[in-house]
Amino acid sequence: METQNLQENTISTVLESSKVNTSKQMPIPSEIQAWIVSYVANLLEVDSDEIDVTIPFDRYGLDSSAAVGLTGDLEDWLGQEIDPTLMYDYPTVQALVQHLSSQLRIN
Repeated sequence: METQNLQENTISTVLESSKVNTSKQMPIPSEIQAWIVSYVANLLEVDSDEIDVTIPFDRYGLDSSAAVGLTGDLEDWLGQEIDPTLMYDYPTVQALVQHLSSQLRIN
C-alpha cells in the first residue's frame, strides 16, 4: 500500500514538474502561445517578454535538436502527437500556434 502511494505521489510530482496538460480540455491559442514563448525563453535564458512571436525560430538560433525537443515537450503537454518538423513549416510562434489551434479543433 505504501509503495502504491509513493508511486502515485512520484507520478503526480513528475506530471506537475513537466507541466503536462492533464485536463480534458484543449488549451486555447493564448495558452499554447504562452507555453511556447515560455519554453523558448527558458531555452534561451531570457525573459518571456523578449520573445517576439513574429520572429522566425531560426533567428533565435534554435537548431533541429531544439525543434525536436520543443515539439516533443509540446506533444506531451498537449497530449497530442505533433510532427517534429512543424517548426520548419510554421517558422514563428504565431504561425505555429495558429496551425496547432486549427488542428486541435479538428481533432
